[in-house]
Amino acid sequence: MFDTVRKHQRILQFVLMLLIVPSFAFFGISSYSSFLDKETDLVKVNGKPITAQEVDSAAKRQAERVGGNAQIAQSLQFRQAILNELLQQRILGFAVNDLRLQVGKEALIKSLQNIPQIRALYKQDGSFDDARFKQLLASNGLNEEQFYASQAFDLKISQFVNSVARTEIGSPKLSEIISTLYETERQVQALSFDAKDYLSKVNPSSEDLQAFYNANAKLFESPEYVDVEYIVLKADPKEDAKVFSEKADQFANMTYDQSDSLKPAADKLNLSVQTQKGVTRSGATGVAKDHPLANPKVVQALFGDEALKNKRNTEAVQTAPGVFVSARVVEFHPAQILPFKDVANEVNRQVSQRAAEKLAVAAAAEKYSSLEKDPKNTSGFAAPIWVSRNKPSNIVGPALDDVMSISPDKFPAIISVSNPGVGATLYRVDQVRQPNSVDAKVHKAQAQQIQALAAQSEFAGFMSYWRDMAGVKVINPLKPPSSGAGS
Repeated sequence: MFDTVRKHQRILQFVLMLLIVPSFAFFGISSYSSFLDKETDLVKVNGKPITAQEVDSAAKRQAERVGGNAQIAQSLQFRQAILNELLQQRILGFAVNDLRLQVGKEALIKSLQNIPQIRALYKQDGSFDDARFKQLLASNGLNEEQFYASQAFDLKISQFVNSVARTEIGSPKLSEIISTLYETERQVQALSFDAKDYLSKVNPSSEDLQAFYNANAKLFESPEYVDVEYIVLKADPKEDAKVFSEKADQFANMTYDQSDSLKPAADKLNLSVQTQKGVTRSGATGVAKDHPLANPKVVQALFGDEALKNKRNTEAVQTAPGVFVSARVVEFHPAQILPFKDVANEVNRQVSQRAAEKLAVAAAAEKYSSLEKDPKNTSGFAAPIWVSRNKPSNIVGPALDDVMSISPDKFPAIISVSNPGVGATLYRVDQVRQPNSVDAKVHKAQAQQIQALAAQSEFAGFMSYWRDMAGVKVINPLKPPSSGAGS
């Protein structure tokens, strides 16, 4: 649970960072009020659309900022992320306008002075170069009014989000109490009923096996797979970085523009077209971890609609520094049910395992009934151990929740927990205590993380509320761009 709290805090921090940073950096998107063709509406916020053209343009600008190429800007995954960011910004923009938030002149000036391009316009004597400022605005198609309005709008959103980001549990004492509960220890003994101990009592008939196979044929299905060809562009350590960068651009552009074959890119860049059979959604089997077709991004692209259905080259995927891969499906092999004779041993294993598990669960139920009458009986139980939510030993999930939630008034108590696929376990709980010593740093960190988790929940509710208030409606799904998109 402690790790879960920590994980959620990192997620919260990422979400807040995404939202706090304006989607239109200096001289980026200048306005929330200009919209394009209604035929390409994707989402409406307060009746105003976000269009496919807006997404394509924003994706192109963002890709350029991070040094990406046109193919990256046109990838569906990248454009979806851009759409999500635009949507979040629109929702926050609606909230800011609805609440009629204002930004003071001093706060705006201070914010502007933090922009590197603005700071660079101050002369050595401290005066501001107004002429250069106006020239810079004009070169980006903006006037002073538009610029100040966009910056003020950004600042309102930033301050608004920051106010939510600072939200904590109302009383720090409450988080301390919750943290203490995670440190509370209970003495537990376990008695396991494992299916493997009952396998010797199971002997399924051939009729049982055939009946199970007929009823569960999907369990014995070979996965779909593809035979592929691929090319790899690797940087030469002796090669100039600029030269390789140009090659990488050629590689990406040619595999995308001439998407029906890898040969043009291979011939142009003197690369060999390699082949690999039997690539599943888990990747190629029997290859090294750094093999191109063991890379999840490459495999995901191969099983995407563009590669699988439309038989096009995958986008150029960077699998490691200085390594780019593009692949294409040569032949697709659908999933198929394997004949009984080929899977007879596996059928027998599964039928036997399930029957043994039923016997284990039944034995646990019988033992539980007897212990309810005599809970002080410790016969068969393992040696007692002390566990807590912070130090659960090998007790996890629902079992730990049951152990830690039972009232001390009921001690000694017996708890039965099923273990799907294994059997069942009985836990005997008879004591509770607070540890003699607690790591103060861990205690404090956990209290803070609990507060962060509460803040995450608060922020999710905050965004959900304003999404509803803004009347967000999905109009059309985001589709692959047309050949001239973003130009």
